[in-house]
Amino acid sequence: MTNTETRLDRRRFVADLIEGIPDVLVVSGLGSPSYDVFAAGDRPGNFYLWGAMGAAVPMALGLALAQPDRSVVAITGDGEHLMGIGSLGSVGAVLPPNLTIVVLDNGHFGETGMQASHSSLGTDLVAVAKGFGIDEASRITEATQIAELASRIRARSATCYAQVLIATDEPTRTLPPRDSVANKNTFRAALGLSTF
Repeated sequence: MTNTETRLDRRRFVADLIEGIPDVLVVSGLGSPSYDVFAAGDRPGNFYLWGAMGAAVPMALGLALAQPDRSVVAITGDGEHLMGIGSLGSVGAVLPPNLTIVVLDNGHFGETGMQASHSSLGTDLVAVAKGFGIDEASRITEATQIAELASRIRARSATCYAQVLIATDEPTRTLPPRDSVANKNTFRAALGLSTF
């Protein structure tokens, strides 16, 4: 990745993607991805992670395996994703066709002070995903690619991985509720499961 590549507006990308996948189950990584998913419209099918760095992909993987008739999307940031990068090995071992991983990559650890992340220091996340066996891995640099990604998510024909190059600007934070029990119960109800 070079500094000259196009970088998308993070908040706009997430809003446009979610508009194209209204019935999809979404697991959002901590920090900015959760703020963006919530800003796009709170839905019962959104599960916001708080303080679970590295957990978005493994949680989405478990959900995809448990709900094979539903499309499941993990929307996370490069820093959170790098913390749990080994979970791609588990994804590659089972390749659920209903799972998509979307990494919002600004090349920095946005929640801890904008230190450079590995993706801005030479790590090619698409190559890493492919190395773990996720063949449907691509880099998104243009808004025109959103419709194609949404179509692949809805099709549930292969595990998909999308590294989305985003700008480093920080939109106004739109915080989802921090009541974890309520979040869990709302999400379970969206799955038709009992709450407790």
